[in-house]
Order: sequence, then C-alpha cells, then structure tokens
Amino acid sequence: MENDELIQLHHELQELRLEHGDLDAAINALQANHYVDQLQLRRMKKRKLQLKDAIARLESKLIPDLNA
Repeated sequence: MENDELIQLHHELQELRLEHGDLDAAINALQANHYVDQLQLRRMKKRKLQLKDAIARLESKLIPDLNA
C-alpha cells in the first residue's frame, strides 16, 4: 500500500472516529430527555453502528497482510 493511501486511510479513520464520538454524545444527551423523539434516536443509533462498522473495515485495511 502506498504512503499516500495510508495517509488517506488514517485521515478517513480519524474523521469517522470523530463523527462516532460526536454522535455518541448527541445520543446520550437525547436519552437524558424524557420526551425524546424515538425515531430520531433510532436513526442516530443506526448511523452510529454504521460508523462503527466502517471504522472496523478501515482498521482491518491498515493491518499488514501476513502472507505478503
């Protein structure tokens, strides 16, 4: 993998982690409210899981292939 590709993957990973953390904080704030919009909360949780999966995929790309 080229150096530019590695830098791009690390940058994308950092952005996804930041968005995941921001979403986690927003979800926690919404859950503190008794009159929370359940549909909005469900959508946010789904997006958070999508981000978690994307983070895991990127992290696996960054692990060197042992057969190479």
